[in-house]
Parts: sequence; structure tokens; C-alpha cells
Amino acid sequence: MKQDSSVYLSTCKGLPFVEVRTALNSSVCYHTHSHDEFSFGVIDNGTAKYKNRKSTHRVYRTDTVTINPGDVHSCNPDSSEWSYRMLFVDTAWIGSAQAELCEKHITDYQGFLQDYESEKALFTRFNALYNVLIQDVNPLAAETYLLQYIQRWFGQEDQAAATCQKIASSCVHRVREKLFDQLATNHSLHDLAMDAGLSRYHLIRKFKEVYGLSPHALQIDERIKRAKKLLKQGETIADASAQLGFADQAHFQRNFKKRLAITPKQYQSFFI
Repeated sequence: MKQDSSVYLSTCKGLPFVEVRTALNSSVCYHTHSHDEFSFGVIDNGTAKYKNRKSTHRVYRTDTVTINPGDVHSCNPDSSEWSYRMLFVDTAWIGSAQAELCEKHITDYQGFLQDYESEKALFTRFNALYNVLIQDVNPLAAETYLLQYIQRWFGQEDQAAATCQKIASSCVHRVREKLFDQLATNHSLHDLAMDAGLSRYHLIRKFKEVYGLSPHALQIDERIKRAKKLLKQGETIADASAQLGFADQAHFQRNFKKRLAITPKQYQSFFI
């Protein structure tokens, strides 16, 4: 089996049970094999012959490939090079998430029903998930995006939404207050859900229903608002970033610019 240096493996910064594989203009080919984890990803460039158990498919750029634990498979390019991104997610975590999404106790996981899909919106959603997993060390952000993504495959959205309507807003209000009172703390989604007495999935759904944002997005939004005050008061970018719980200055500046379209330094220059 040919190897090259264009395939990169890493563990997600915020979620250690997620492994990321990125191949850029790679010529690596794979023998038939299987994984213990759920794996799914997208084709970024090129076409490939994808075999999963007894089925053979041709997959193209922007297609999403899904592989269940234990599925014997192979996926190799038609030409000399191709590019793709894959995520490998712990099976036990997926099983636990499925139980929350379906609102019932399950003793086993549900597998993907299809080997691949060509829906362009799925490619876009994967991009958003992938970018958070490789850039954001905050486990609250990473797990939120991951749960929202797998909802597309395993969730029962109508049933979940109806259930959320019956849950008192005070549950998520407590979480909001905790996030604001402990703004510099990077809470886990699990701990916040425990505080609210909800599953992780329903906490996200209810939070969006009440506040229009996920817990992580609301916390980041509040951090940026506090950052504006600190910068106006003359705090350095480094100090403001540290006080508000950002992983580093780059993380702070990236989120600041996303919301204000200017950098913290540019913003401060108008007032200091």
C-alpha cells in the first residue's frame, strides 16, 4: 500500500474521542478494511470508487461518505490524486447521542442507512463542523456542532421540537446565568445539560428557541461584548483575551472579527 506525506491525522482539540483525517492531493490507496468507530466525511476533489460491504459506488466532489463500525470497505481514487476529509467518532459516544435524540433508552447504536449522499447542503454542514473541530479548543463549541450534525442522520426533529416546547424556559435561563457569571470558564455541554435537567441535544434546541443562539454561541457573543468594554478601557488585547477565557489571542481575534468585521486592535484605535 503506497504511503505519502499528504495524509494528516489528528485528535480533535476539544473532543478527544474524535479523530480527524485530512488528505490533500493524496495518492494514498487503501486495502479493504474496517473501523471500530463511526466514520463520515466528504470528497473535496477528484472521484473515487467506494466499496462498502457488497455495494460499489462512484463518489464525486462534495459527496458525503458514511461508514458504520465494522463495515468492511475501501475507497480509492480513479486518478492519481484526490482530496478528502474524514471524521472518526467513538461508537459509544454516538450511541449515547442517539439515545438523547430519540428520547429513549437504547442498548445498541443505530447505523447509517445509506453509504453516501450527494446533497450539497450536507457538504456545507460538514465544512462548518470540520472547521470548528480543528480550530476551536472549546469542547462546548465542538460538541454542539457535532450533535447538530449527527441530528441530520439520526434525529427525530419534529418529535424533539414538540418535546422542547413543553420544557420550562427556566431550565435554560439557569444555564444562561451560569455562562454569564462564569464567562471565562469553558464549560462542557454535558455539565450544562445536567444543570438544566435536559439532554445535550434538547438543551441546544431549547436554548436556540429562547435566545436564538446555542449556549456556546451566546457565551462567545457575551465575551465579545465584554471585550469591547475592556478594550475601550485600555486593556491590552492579550489581557482581554485571557480574562474572557479565549484559548489564545488568535481565537479571540478570529471571533471578534467575525462579529464586528474589524480586528480588536482596529476597534480599540477608535477609542484609545
